[in-house]
Amino acid sequence: MTSPLPSGSTIGILGGGQLGRMLSVAAARLGLRTHVFDPGADAPAGHVAHKVTTAGYDDLAALDAFAESVDVVTYEFENIPTEALDRIESIRPIRPGREALRVSQDRATEKAFLEELGLKVAPWAEVHDPDSLAAALESVGTPAILKTRRFGYDGKGQARLSAPDAAGSAWEAVSGAPSVLEGFVDFRCEISVIAARGLDGAVSCFDPGENVHEGGILRTTTVPASVPGSVATDAVLLAARILNALDYVGVMGVELFVTDAGLVVNEIAPRVHNSGHWTQNGCTVDQFEQHIRAVAGWPLGDGQRHADVVMENLIGDDIDAVPRIAGESDAALHLYGKGDARPGRKMGHVNRVRR
Repeated sequence: MTSPLPSGSTIGILGGGQLGRMLSVAAARLGLRTHVFDPGADAPAGHVAHKVTTAGYDDLAALDAFAESVDVVTYEFENIPTEALDRIESIRPIRPGREALRVSQDRATEKAFLEELGLKVAPWAEVHDPDSLAAALESVGTPAILKTRRFGYDGKGQARLSAPDAAGSAWEAVSGAPSVLEGFVDFRCEISVIAARGLDGAVSCFDPGENVHEGGILRTTTVPASVPGSVATDAVLLAARILNALDYVGVMGVELFVTDAGLVVNEIAPRVHNSGHWTQNGCTVDQFEQHIRAVAGWPLGDGQRHADVVMENLIGDDIDAVPRIAGESDAALHLYGKGDARPGRKMGHVNRVRR
């Protein structure tokens, strides 16, 4: 068993967005430092981290120096080049491990992995050219959604098909990238479980939250979710099964469809997750501290919920409502320090607490 990192140790974070920012804040509360590596200038996490390296993932010297300066490395997003990970891992451990990244970086690999565990996923087929798309439409049917196997998020890299004659425009929409075709799932609601696993194999899960999306982007997460207790328990056990199968260390988001036939896994994310932001004001130990505890080898915290919460993302010009929201007695604001409020860009979130 690896010894827990002592106070003053440094955690390296690949990616400097809002998740890296909130991880850095959580680490600081525990007396740990963070060093953020991000290709972009003025990364949100850089405003609060102890140190920032601004360099590309192909800059080998920068990667080496970054790895040498930290005690362990984690990440805030999945799509990190394999070559960069190889370079870092030759110097420092990466948590969560590479297997979780391998599985989650490719939608086809992820779905095959979940099915091997005996879990249900939406009907799907691999697509690599127009002919295979036509064959997939025959087997999966419509309505369906074409998704690139890699690099898609918040509705990007996706095209909906209401009928087979939309195949040509859908293939153009994903720029001919290797993809999967997913059949639609008739679901009552979508929930997500934020689950954590420590270096010692201990697992702790937060209560499932109920998600509502708009335009492919998460709008709200409500806790508790409007599902029976048995469904919530099944969701937690399912998430724990995935973590154990991956020998996972850290926090993972598991998105699930609640259907009349049981739970269907939508996707997994090997990192802290947007739908877990409610934990910042609904739990003593939130998802960000839980992740830091796990990758640092500390005991996991108690994720028990002490309040009902509705988390709402502030997207684009929603940020203009901040002065009004700041006056609400039950609202806890979390802003990301981003300057340009572009359409579809997450600028912050608000947790409305109901005790």
